[in-house]
Amino acid sequence: MELTHIKYFLEVARTEHVTKSAKTLCIVQPALTHAIHKLEDELGVKLFKTQGRNIKLTEAGNYFYKKVKPLYEDLEALPARLRAKSDLQTVTISLKVLAASSFVTNAVVQYKRNAPPNLRFYLVQREESTLYDICIQTFAHYHPEDNPDVETFVCSEKIYLAVPNTAEYRKRDSISLHELGDTNFIGLYGSKQLHIICEDFCRQIGFKSHVIFESDNALAVKDAIASGIGVGFWPEFSWGKINNRKIKLLEITDAELKRDIVISCIKNKQDNSHVQGFYKFLVSMLKRASK
Repeated sequence: MELTHIKYFLEVARTEHVTKSAKTLCIVQPALTHAIHKLEDELGVKLFKTQGRNIKLTEAGNYFYKKVKPLYEDLEALPARLRAKSDLQTVTISLKVLAASSFVTNAVVQYKRNAPPNLRFYLVQREESTLYDICIQTFAHYHPEDNPDVETFVCSEKIYLAVPNTAEYRKRDSISLHELGDTNFIGLYGSKQLHIICEDFCRQIGFKSHVIFESDNALAVKDAIASGIGVGFWPEFSWGKINNRKIKLLEITDAELKRDIVISCIKNKQDNSHVQGFYKFLVSMLKRASK
């Protein structure tokens, strides 16, 4: 069946008049009659019957009309729906945030202040997710991949030991983890990649941390350290500055402990302007923070 013939059938069924339908469809009446007969031949049933000067749907024609009308309307609406979906994708930025989540969230808040009101952000923290425009993740040592469809920015970040600003640490600027013995450690539960980096570092230098508390909130970790519950690893800038007189950051002397923060922007849209705009904004924020 041709869509044009379906269109003609629906119009004739609506008006129950071939001449009026032909004028509405801007075709000659014989052509319309021929199209209806051809559709009937293809279906193997009569769709209309003559009733006085008008025509009426047969029982088969009425059944066909009820079934095909919503399908045809869906097909007609499909181009507009596709355009709307494409427009929505254009104004939606999908972020896969596996590192520096507080930093990224803050960047989103700042960016939206001057962004178009219809711009939307969608954030996921699942490592298995493959549907994203920008990915933020971390590695102990990042090895670049050659992919022309991906733009990547890499920034190294030192990891310090955050300690309570007590007499024990007040006059110190650095420390060896081996000095800590059974000292209690506070960790960030939700930061899996950072956790792995720090665990690998401890294993390499032969140190076993005694973790007594983990939270999925950096602020909770900061408060726990400030209260003297324990010490914890603290990234140099991506978790924000420690504006707390009760906490000190000490450089770890056992070996260099750092991580690479990697921001990858995928060129997967026809109009990638919004994604590129936020990517550049995020990179510029990271550059400023690292200085």
